[in-house]
This record gives sequence, structure tokens and C-alpha cells, in this order.
Amino acid sequence: MTAVNDGCEWRCCSGGNKILYSMKNIGLQDLPLFDELVFDELAQLTEPTLWLQIGLAAAWVGFVVLLAFSLQAWKVVEPEVIRKVVHIGTGNVILFAWWLKLPAAVGIGASVLFSLVTLLSYRLPLLPGINSVGRKSLGTFFYAVSIGVLIACFWQTAPQFAVLGVLVMTWGDGFAALIGQRWGRHPYSLGGIQKSWEGSLTMLIVSSLVSSLVLLAVYGNLWQIWLVAILVAVAAALLEAFSKLGIDNLTVPLGSAGLAFWLMQFVV
Repeated sequence: MTAVNDGCEWRCCSGGNKILYSMKNIGLQDLPLFDELVFDELAQLTEPTLWLQIGLAAAWVGFVVLLAFSLQAWKVVEPEVIRKVVHIGTGNVILFAWWLKLPAAVGIGASVLFSLVTLLSYRLPLLPGINSVGRKSLGTFFYAVSIGVLIACFWQTAPQFAVLGVLVMTWGDGFAALIGQRWGRHPYSLGGIQKSWEGSLTMLIVSSLVSSLVLLAVYGNLWQIWLVAILVAVAAALLEAFSKLGIDNLTVPLGSAGLAFWLMQFVV
């Protein structure tokens, strides 16, 4: 990155993109330098391929939402199954974002937008296939918020931990709910929260699998990876078991990502 200040304009060049700030009309002699990260983000936003990347990610989300509305219209599955289709399916957009290397600003912006939509949906029938599950919960809102927080914390330096946190929430928690509600035969209670051993075991297994796959893809086949994945899965299962009112969509992804990040400091 290079910066030029010739008294009348200031240029920031990054990857062949020029962000030009004119000073002729505002009478300033110096323009404060912003953090290099800001300019990198702005430069990426001017890439012609960015809209294609956003389009691919949006197409996947659109497909999942269309599938959910179709299932609701056909009435072929229960409302909770539709909700989990959206829960698991839309979370996979983080893989598209990781693969396409979408700028953090895009992910955070999408998180903020969807958070607002979910808040409105509790008052208006905007997302009937997601919220009509017969219980009071802010889970959909926490779902959107957690993705934005993870991207803000990890995307620039270690995006794999944001991906890990989101996938543990979507796949682990999603399948735990489905298995627990349909095949849970051994219930238990923690602080008034009803769970099943079948659901918690599913959360443990799926979270361990997801965590190991993400970490193996980045760090290779180290034996410590398997230990970290198991510890993260145990923590995720405990957080899910103790959470209510949908707050597990916040505690599980943030806790899983944070613990994985901390443990990996001792591995690499």
C-alpha cells in the first residue's frame, strides 16, 4: 500500500485499486491517515468480482429460504423441522464466505440487517416458518448477532474460528434439537431446562466432527487437533444444555470459537 499527499489530493493504493480523496473543495491541507485495514476493506469493495461473490452467497441463502417456504406450503414436515432446515442451511453460508474470501464488512453488514429483520419478525409475520415453533425464544435474533460478532472478532486474522463457531451452532445445535425431540427417550433437567441425553450426545458428536474438520483443513492432521475438537465439543454441549430462551445461539458459537482459538495457541 502506498500513500501520496501532494497538497490537493490523497491517494491510497491497494492491489491496483485507488481510493481517491479530493481536498480541493474542502480547504484542508492534510487528511488524517486511517488504519490500513479500513483501506484494504474499501479496496476489496471496489473489486468487480465482489458482487459475484455476494451473489453466490445470497443465492445459497435464497435457496434455503425458498426450500423452507416450500416445505411450509406443502405441509410435508413439522414446523420445527422447517426451522432447523433454515437453521442448518443458512449457517453454511459461512463456508461460501470463507471460500470466496468475502470482506468482513459484507458479513457484518448482513448480520446487522438480518438481526433487524428478525426483531421485526417477532412483531410481524416476516419469518413464519422460522419463528412459529410454539415457544418464546430470541434464538433467531441471537443467531444473526453471533455470526456478526464472530466475523468481527476473527475474520481478518483467523477466519477458521468464526467458521468453527458458526458450524457448531448450526450443525451441532440443529441436529441435537431434531434428534432430542424425535428420539429423546432419556430426559434430564438442568435449572428447569428440559433436555434429553440423546440430544446432548448428538450435540457432542456433531460438534466434535465439525470442529475437527475445520481445524484439520487449516492445520493438518495433528493429534492435538482431535483433543481440541473434543474439548470444544464438550464445552458446546454444556453451553447448549444450560441455555434457554434461545441464548444458546449466542453462547455456543462464541464459546466454541473462543475456546478453540485459546487452545490452538498451545498447538501452533
